Amino acid sequence: MVLKLENVTKKFGNFTAVNNLNISIPEKEMFGFLGANGAGKTTTFRMILGILDPTEGNITWNGKKIDYSTSPYIGYLPEERGLYPKVKVNEQIAYLAKLRGMDKKEALKELDYWLERFKVPEYANKKVQELSKGNQQKIQFIASVIHKPKLLILDEPFSGLDPVNVEMLKSAVIDLKNNGTSIVFSSHRMEHVEELCEHLCIMHKGSPVVHGSLREIKRSFGKKNLIVHADFDVTFLKDIPGVVKSKMTTEGIQLQIEGEYVAEKIFKELSGKGFVRKFALEEPSLNDIFIEKVGAEYE
Repeated sequence: MVLKLENVTKKFGNFTAVNNLNISIPEKEMFGFLGANGAGKTTTFRMILGILDPTEGNITWNGKKIDYSTSPYIGYLPEERGLYPKVKVNEQIAYLAKLRGMDKKEALKELDYWLERFKVPEYANKKVQELSKGNQQKIQFIASVIHKPKLLILDEPFSGLDPVNVEMLKSAVIDLKNNGTSIVFSSHRMEHVEELCEHLCIMHKGSPVVHGSLREIKRSFGKKNLIVHADFDVTFLKDIPGVVKSKMTTEGIQLQIEGEYVAEKIFKELSGKGFVRKFALEEPSLNDIFIEKVGAEYE
């Protein structure tokens, strides 16, 4: 059940929202879509779902075009929430599940499971408008997974959630993946993508700027992060050749360096100057890679 996008372009008049996107999303895996607002992520999702037609290119899932016949196997959590505020949770979920081919009894049984899991069993009879934003998000998530989809598309699933609820939703997403669902999700939060995804695509102004396995992307980036905490002034390290970026911290300095050979030089420079509490060489973070490739400070 591989999802394939081949030479996919979407234009709105003279504006190109997505430009020649070629990606293959493996089965039973979590795939991350990254990009600033307006990068083309949501447009791509809408094309995958068949809500929008590509201007050029093909999108196939398991070799077939996505249409109404595939909708019982697909789940979608849109970035813009779309629940009926005045309808009770159980009525709403039963209705949405029925659209996906489930019967009411089965849907309500699944709903009970999810409400228990999210520690909100008392919400079944409440109207959506009576719930907090974070809890509405949980209901919206349940609506997208109630029918046990084989392909799940999550557009900013963790936005607006407090850390406890983020962990709760994250663990649900991991369980779904482990049970065989292919998941594609977008997030502004690099650490979520880093933690959850094996493969990813960074979009910038409609074009993919980085695409592939997270491990390979980090390896090919070349630059490393070096953290030095010492009981003496380490400001001089930022002027050592091979240091690309530096940032002073309360405990010492964080450096981005060109490669491991620079770390050796720095290690020699430090010896004999005093007590070094920490000297740690780390892989570049996804945030480092994103900022370099997209070229803007990113919050």
